Amino acid sequence: MPETAKDTTAPATAGRGIGRGPGRLLLSLYGVFTVAALSRAIVQISTQFDQAPLAYLLSLLAGVLYAVITVALWRGGEGARKVALVSCTLELAGVLAVGTLTLVDSGAFPDQTVWSDYGMGYLFLPVVVPVTGLLWLRRQARPQQASEQYPAP
Repeated sequence: MPETAKDTTAPATAGRGIGRGPGRLLLSLYGVFTVAALSRAIVQISTQFDQAPLAYLLSLLAGVLYAVITVALWRGGEGARKVALVSCTLELAGVLAVGTLTLVDSGAFPDQTVWSDYGMGYLFLPVVVPVTGLLWLRRQARPQQASEQYPAP
């Protein structure tokens, strides 16, 4: 029997679908979050920065993280998946830290941030979306890892 050529395209494209299927919903949500958070932060920083600089800078940071995740989901590939994974982790850590601080010491933030009260002003999506994103990105890594462990005969 003649030997068949190995399919070398499977591992390279296994992680490209992070912005497809259910990932498309994440991509859309992060796109909307990017516009909302950056717009809000830019207006607040340019018009009332002296009132709550930390809150407004945190909203700006959230917007930048959302933009990074949006681009990573859109690009796809293993490198982008890793960038999105790190960014979602940072986002979740920020939501949990800021959410806890706003509950423990409400005076710490004179104005709301995107992550205040765990994103209550945004229907708790800022805490739900990164968890969903982390689960999705972790799941997307499995096909590639399996194909590397057990190459096709």
